[in-house]
This record gives sequence, structure tokens and C-alpha cells, in this order.
Amino acid sequence: MKATGLNDAQFLDLLQKVLPEATSDTRLAAKIYDRVAQEVRLINNLKSLEKLCTEGALPNLEPDTVAELQSRLETNFGQANVVVKPSEKGDAASVEIVLPDRTITNRVKVQPPGEEGDDEAKVPFVPFPVALPEDPDLLWVLARREDLAPEEATRALVLLEEEFWETKAGQKLLRDKVEKNFAEFIARVPAAALADHGLKRHYKAPEPRQTLRRLVPAEQAELSALS
Repeated sequence: MKATGLNDAQFLDLLQKVLPEATSDTRLAAKIYDRVAQEVRLINNLKSLEKLCTEGALPNLEPDTVAELQSRLETNFGQANVVVKPSEKGDAASVEIVLPDRTITNRVKVQPPGEEGDDEAKVPFVPFPVALPEDPDLLWVLARREDLAPEEATRALVLLEEEFWETKAGQKLLRDKVEKNFAEFIARVPAAALADHGLKRHYKAPEPRQTLRRLVPAEQAELSALS
């Protein structure tokens, strides 16, 4: 039987159902529900921001356009937590989102109408699993452009990590006592910076490498009986 996951609405409905069964403190249950719902909205808003920065674009950097982007982000993240600044080159708008536990930095490129290009000419992305020498069994599931060789993608990722820690955002993280390692880098580097190097982030946390194990006849028979 194919397993299906819960969407956000189903998950929150389930949480609202089980919380009163887990605790008789209605105020505590309501507080937990509100906090989880807030975190779910934040995760979805961050996903939307990353998609905008990797796949979307602004038509220009006119004040009204920048103000509209600022207003949209303030709706999602709060007025006091959003800073949007046009770049000096005029090719993008930098975005900074200040959250209680971290600061998100990214940028939205500028692409005037009519310059979108041919979608069919876009190079597709292919899986690009990455492991660290000290722990080869943990994989970061990234992606690279199909026309970017694995060796080139590896070099680009190494250089990008070095550059990231030298940026203002990277230096601020170090001053805030954030550990300088690959896990923090891949979780915090702007998606647009990865895209500029032909890379894409699928998951911010590593996954353990799985090894296939052949089934013995008894196990095969049991699975056949269940299907």
C-alpha cells in the first residue's frame, strides 16, 4: 500500500484533535497549537521566498515595485523584520529577514518583461549528493545543473562556502557565535547564490546513506502475502 503524507491543514487538524486528549490544560493546548501553526506558516513562507529568489524575478527596481515586494514580505514575516534594498548594479534586490533564531539573506533578480528567455532552453537539474570526508555516511541531497560536471560542482560548492563566510551575513553569523561548518553554511547560504553557481538545495539537513539488503526467501514470501 502506498503511504501518503499529511498536508499542513490535515496535520494541524490532527494536532487540534489530539492535544485535548494529551493534556487537560486547555490554555496549554491552545498555546502549543498556536505556536506549531505559527511555525508551519513560517516554514511555508520561507519556502515561498526561496522559490521567488530562485525562479522568480522583479520587472524593475522602481520604487513602487520595491515597495510592493517589501509589503508582501512584511505580510509574511512582520514589518519590523524585513529589509529590501536595490543593488547598486540594478540587477537585483537584496532581501534580509530577521527571525528570532537566525537572519535569512537572499536576493531577487531583475528581469524586464520580454527577457525571460526560452523555458525549453533551461538546463535541468540532476541529483548531486554531497558527503564530508569526516562522515561519508551522511549525505546532503543537493542538485547541480546537468551541464555542470560533478567535479566542477564540487569546486564551486567549496569556493562558495569560503566566500559565504567572508560576506557581511557570514561575518555576522560568526560574531553571533554560529559554528563555522558545512551544515550551517548549507542551511543559511542564499538560494540565489547557489543558483548562480549552478547548484540547488533540496534539503538543509543530511540524510543517512542507505544500503540495500537482499531479502531472504522467508521475507519475500511474507511481503508477497501482505501485498
